[in-house]
Amino acid sequence: MWRLKVADGGSDPYIYSTNNFVGRQIWEFDPHYGTPEERAEVETARENFWRNRYKVKPSSDILWRMQETWLFSVIRIHSAEEEPGFLREKNFKQTIQQVKVGDDEEITYETTTTVVRRGAHFFSALQASDGHWPAENAGPLYFLPPLVMCLYTTGHLDTIFPGEYRKEILRYLYCHQNEDGGWGFHIEGHSTMFCTTLSYICMRILGEGPDGGRDNACTRGRKWIRDRGGVTSIPSWGKIWLSIFGLFDWSGSNPMPPEFWLFPSFLHMHPAKMWCYCRMVYMPMSYLYGKRFVCPITPLVLELREELFLQPYNEINWKKVRHLCAKEDLYYPHPLLQDLLWDSLYICTEPLLTRWPFNKLRQKALEVTMKHIHYEDENSRYITIGCVEKVLCMLSCWVEDPNGDYFKKHLARIPDYIWVGEDGIKMQSFGSQEWDTGFALQALLACNMADEIGPTLKKGHEFVKESQVKDNPSGDFKSMYRHISKGSWTFSDQDHGWQVSDCTAEGLKCCLLFSMIPPEIVGTKMEPERLYDSVNILLSLQSKNGGLAAWEPAGASEWLEMLNPTEFFADIVIEHEYVECTASAIQALVLFKRLYPGHRKKEIENFITNAARFIEDIQMPDGSWYGNWGVCFTYGSWFALGGLAATGKTYHNCFAIRRGVKFLLSSQRNDGGWGESYVSCPDKKYTPLEGNRSNLVHTAWALMGLISSGQAERDMTPLHRAAKLLINSQMEDGDFPQQEITGVFMKNCMLHYAAYRNIYPLWALAEYRRRVPLP
Repeated sequence: MWRLKVADGGSDPYIYSTNNFVGRQIWEFDPHYGTPEERAEVETARENFWRNRYKVKPSSDILWRMQETWLFSVIRIHSAEEEPGFLREKNFKQTIQQVKVGDDEEITYETTTTVVRRGAHFFSALQASDGHWPAENAGPLYFLPPLVMCLYTTGHLDTIFPGEYRKEILRYLYCHQNEDGGWGFHIEGHSTMFCTTLSYICMRILGEGPDGGRDNACTRGRKWIRDRGGVTSIPSWGKIWLSIFGLFDWSGSNPMPPEFWLFPSFLHMHPAKMWCYCRMVYMPMSYLYGKRFVCPITPLVLELREELFLQPYNEINWKKVRHLCAKEDLYYPHPLLQDLLWDSLYICTEPLLTRWPFNKLRQKALEVTMKHIHYEDENSRYITIGCVEKVLCMLSCWVEDPNGDYFKKHLARIPDYIWVGEDGIKMQSFGSQEWDTGFALQALLACNMADEIGPTLKKGHEFVKESQVKDNPSGDFKSMYRHISKGSWTFSDQDHGWQVSDCTAEGLKCCLLFSMIPPEIVGTKMEPERLYDSVNILLSLQSKNGGLAAWEPAGASEWLEMLNPTEFFADIVIEHEYVECTASAIQALVLFKRLYPGHRKKEIENFITNAARFIEDIQMPDGSWYGNWGVCFTYGSWFALGGLAATGKTYHNCFAIRRGVKFLLSSQRNDGGWGESYVSCPDKKYTPLEGNRSNLVHTAWALMGLISSGQAERDMTPLHRAAKLLINSQMEDGDFPQQEITGVFMKNCMLHYAAYRNIYPLWALAEYRRRVPLP
C-alpha cells in the first residue's frame, strides 16, 4: 500500500538539503503496509472516484487523509519517537457532535463554535510531523507524460517507476480521459491535441497496446487525434517533445536559438528581463534544440509514427507545419509580427548558425546555456523552479553526460514531484507546502482555540520558521539573472529556494501573529533580523505603479508579450504585478508596522499608500478584481477588499470597496453561497457555475471579503446565508466535501489545491464567529 513520508531524505547519496528536508513529502509503495481492511478501503475510494469521475474531477486526497487520520489519535497518546506502524493501530474519531441549522432557524454563537471546533480538530489531524499540511497540488495533464518520456529515453523508467507506479500512472490517465476520448489541458478542461497526444504516448510507453487501456482508452484517444488531422497540429511545446522523442522533425519547430543566452544586457530581449518561469523553460529547451537531440528510435517510436499521423512519416513537409496549432489548443494566437520573426530566424539565421564558422558561436552558446542550467539546478537542490523545467533540465544534463552526477542528482529529486491519490499518480507543479500552511495557520489562529490545538499551532510555527530562506542564491547571482531571496518564503519548501512575494507576505504575517501569543503555547518568536529580511524582500518587489510582482521585480517592456511563443498561455514573457501579491504584502506590512514601528517606517508607509492605489486602479468595471491564482473574480475580490481594509479604508470612505461589495452581493446564489466557473479565468469575464451551483471555497472567499469590508455593520443577512451553507455542508467527521477545481495559473490552466476545501470554509466561519454579532 502507498504511504507518505515527510521530512525524509532517504539514503540516496545524490540528495542534499538546506534544512534537513523540512517540508519534503514523498510517496513510497510498501507491499506490507496496511491491514486488509485498510487496503479494501483504499480500493473502494478508487472505484468511487472512477464511477463519479465526470461529476467531481479533482481528487479528494483520500489516500493521504486515510493515512494521517489513522495516525492522529494515537500520536496524541504515544510519544513521537514510536514507530508509525504502531501509531497506525487506532483511528481518528470526531468526538464533537455534528450540528445543522434549519431553514427557519437562527445561527447562534454556540452552533458556530461547535462547527469551528469540529473543523479545527479534523484539520489538525491532517498536519504532518514536521508541522506542514501535505496536500495535492496538481491538475494540469501535461505535467506527467514528459517525465515518463524522459525516463524512457534515458533508460531509467523501470527503476524510477516500477510496476505499482506504472499501474497508478495509468489509473490517473484513465480517470481523467474525457468522454470524447481526449484529455484536457487540465482535469476539468475540454480535450486538447497537446495533452491527448502526450497521454496516448505515455500509455503506450507504459505497456498498453494500440487498442489497450481501461474503457478502450488508447483506441478512443487515437481516434480523437486522427479525427482532427493527426499530431501535426500539436502546439509548439508538443512539437518540441515529439521532436525529442523522434516523432517530429526538429525542422517542424520554430527556432529556439541558444545564442539568446549570449545577448548583452542592454537589449530589451535580454533573458534577465523575462519572467522567471518562461526563462527557466526555454533555457533547457534551447539547449536541446541547439543540440537537435533525438532519443533512440525504438520499435515503439516507429509504431507511434504510424498511429499518430494520417500520412506516411517520411512524406510530411515539416516546414509547412511549424505554425499549425489545433483550434482546441489555441488560446493565444500569435500576431503576424511574431510569425515573421520566427520565419526570419528559420530561413536566415539558423542555416548560418549551424555552419562553419558560425557553429563555433553555437557551441559557445550551448556551453553558456548549460552553465545556467547547472546554476539553477544547484540553487534549487535539483528541484528546479517547477515540473516542466525539472524534466527539461534533467534531460539536458543526461544529454550532456549520461553518467554524470548532475543527472543522478536530478533522479534523486523525482520523488519530490510525485503525488498519489485515489485517482492514481500525478505530477505536482512542485508542491504548495508553505503556501497551504501559511493560510492553514491563519485559519486555525482565527478559531481562537489555542487551549485546544496549541501543539498543532506550535508545530506549524516551527515549520514556518524552519522554512524561511536564509540566504541569497550562490555566487554572483545577479549575473545569473537572479533576485535576492534571503528572508523569503517559497511556494513549497526551503530547498526549492525561489522567493515568492505573497508566500513571503503570508509567512511574515504568520510569524507576526505568533509573536503576539505566549511562547509557552506556540514556541519562541522569530528574531527581528529575520523579519527585517522578509520586509526587505517585499519592498524590493514593488513596481512604480504600486503593484507587487510575484517572483522578481517587474519592469520589462510590455510589448515583449507580443513574442509569447506559446499558444495556450497568456502574459508569460515578462513579470507582472498581481492584486493577490499586493494585498498580501499590504496586510503583512501593516501588521509589521504596528509591531515594529521604527523599522523603515517611511518606506513602508509609502509602500502601503502606493499599493492601495494600485488595487483601486486595477478594479474591473463591475467592481470585481481579476484573480490570477484562484477562480477568479471572487478570489481576487477577497484579496483586494482585505488589502484595502488593512490600510484603514472603509465602505464609507472608499468607492472601490463599495463597488467591490456590490459585486459580491450581486453574485450571491439563491442558496446563500457563491460559485464561479473556472472559465472566468481564460475568458476574463465573470461566469457562474452551471445550474447556479455554489462552491464552498468560493463562498468562504466571498464571506471573508464581505466581513473585511464591514458588511456586518450594514446588513448581516448575506453573511448569515453564506454561513448557513458552510455550516450545513460540514461532513460528519468535520471535513468538507471536494468540489470544483479552485486554483489557476497563467489564465488558462487550472490547479487543484486539495487543502483549500478545509482551510477556507474553516477560516471563513472562524471570522464569522469572531466578527459578526451572534445570539
